[in-house]
Amino acid sequence: MSIQIGIVGLPNVGKSTLFKALTKKEVLIENYPFATIDPNVGVVAVPDERVDKLSIMSNSEKTIYSTIEFVDIAGLVKGAHQGEGLGNQFLSHIREVDAIVQVVRVFETDKVHHVEAKVDPVRDIETINFELIMADLNLVEKRIQAVEGKARSGDKEAQERLELYQKLKNILEQETILYQADLHLGEKQAQYLKELNLLTIKPMIFLFNSFEEDISFSLPQNLQNIPYVVLNIKDELDLSLLTDEERKELGVQESGLDRLIVKSYETLDLISFLTTGEKETRAWTVKRNTKAPQAAGVIHSDFEKGFIRAEVISWRELLDCGSWSAARDKGLVRVEGRDYVVQDGDVIYFRIGN
Repeated sequence: MSIQIGIVGLPNVGKSTLFKALTKKEVLIENYPFATIDPNVGVVAVPDERVDKLSIMSNSEKTIYSTIEFVDIAGLVKGAHQGEGLGNQFLSHIREVDAIVQVVRVFETDKVHHVEAKVDPVRDIETINFELIMADLNLVEKRIQAVEGKARSGDKEAQERLELYQKLKNILEQETILYQADLHLGEKQAQYLKELNLLTIKPMIFLFNSFEEDISFSLPQNLQNIPYVVLNIKDELDLSLLTDEERKELGVQESGLDRLIVKSYETLDLISFLTTGEKETRAWTVKRNTKAPQAAGVIHSDFEKGFIRAEVISWRELLDCGSWSAARDKGLVRVEGRDYVVQDGDVIYFRIGN
């Protein structure tokens, strides 16, 4: 399951430095707007102690973690939805991702120019959100124009689409991002919404780039339910360049980047189930509430078709037993059928037929 997180924000807020820290991948980092034009993409492992411990237990040849792709998208500016600063090109890159990490500058320094000349986190958030909202509003208005005629002629699908588009238009005109709105959609309208691939419906995380561990300002009421993390991105880059041994010597058990990666995973409502054996121990990504046959299909599409049953045990129970055979002897391995909903941390062996 491929997951993409877009890193967005104004120019010079730390996006490319964050990307470099996340991926340990050399990217262009300069103190001027639009240093990044084409998006950089890096694959990042989701930290997971369960994978590490099960791999040791099984003496696995390979250890494979769940992954997230982070996409470094160039800085947006006022007027991006009208094409300012190559805005249309950058907004199209955001449209392809599954969720957004909005990097917000909190730190003060004369060494890094702010595009608005003064640091103001709330204003910067409102600037970015406004550009995303206006881009969505432009798209929705075009869709309204496209279906109005058919809706007036009595076309039922066109009428359903028009009802949805007008609802979205009303919300966006209030400068509210759709991610925060209670849409109450039926199955068909939910599908029509998905087809639009709107920017503001995507799950969002604020990353406050701060020299301090806490933020000293309050978010407006309408933004307080959006998850956030506070990081010193420059320090995180320095930490990312250390070896595991050097990090241990400094007493660093979990980096801020690890917290961001896990927060991104949670925000998308993802879980991991695990497989383990001598060849490999691996974490597999699925949406929460995925049933066993569909989870098997993540491993191989033929597995969903040929699913017979799943043998399941929690990772902690398996570790306590020390092996699959010991867990079976103790009667702790459950046999589950097609309706079983996979839980985070399940270790599963799928029985597959022809």
